[in-house]
Amino acid sequence: MKIAVISDIHGNLEALKSVLDDIKKQGCEKIFCLGDLAMAGPQPQETIELFKDFVKKDYIELIQGNTDSYLGENSLEVCENIKKNNLIMGNACEQDLKDISPENLRFLKNLPEQKTIVVEGLKILLVHGSPRSNVENIFPGMEIGKVEEMLKNVDADIIFCGHTHQPCGYQTNTRQTVVNVGSVGRPLSEVPKACYVVLEIKNPAQKEFFVYHVNVNYDKEKAAEILKKRNFEGSEKLAAMILCASERYPL
Repeated sequence: MKIAVISDIHGNLEALKSVLDDIKKQGCEKIFCLGDLAMAGPQPQETIELFKDFVKKDYIELIQGNTDSYLGENSLEVCENIKKNNLIMGNACEQDLKDISPENLRFLKNLPEQKTIVVEGLKILLVHGSPRSNVENIFPGMEIGKVEEMLKNVDADIIFCGHTHQPCGYQTNTRQTVVNVGSVGRPLSEVPKACYVVLEIKNPAQKEFFVYHVNVNYDKEKAAEILKKRNFEGSEKLAAMILCASERYPL
């Protein structure tokens, strides 16, 4: 059995469609999504609509990312608080609240923060940041002890996370597998391709499985142009990050 795991789409419908095509070619039977569906991207409203359709078809397991939570509050005060740390992301938040329907904002608000799923005997925990917080980072190159501290009291076999936009993986001393699946919509890379993960379960009785990252080309120029035309202050800088991102947030 194959399952695709995606995260951090950020309204990049062009990237998402290319990834979905690749997921179909890979023969995946289901998708797990770790959140950050819409905020600060080219087509937030249309991206949410696509996910709602998947939920109706029972094709996806979906949790809430931190930016889904921000938008779900439907509050300009939240956007003002974001501006204190990053003006452009706060501006994007304001524009998203104008462009996303109230129904779709409620959809984001009502997503679960985490989800535990058992598949063929494997216990899988879906989180956005870490099991402790949807804004805690699991980066490449961390000391294994720090990763294990985040997993305290977690008994899942596999923990999938996103949030950092940087793919990586860890095998703990407690024989747990932790995988950051990277970002579909805004990968943190100077040669950006949409990134996701495939989980392939080979031998359920022995809990034998493989996890691998997949990078997918898509029309980055088109996505960047759509985002630029949203025309809020800083949209051109976010558009440039689709083409080449060396920082996680726009400067």
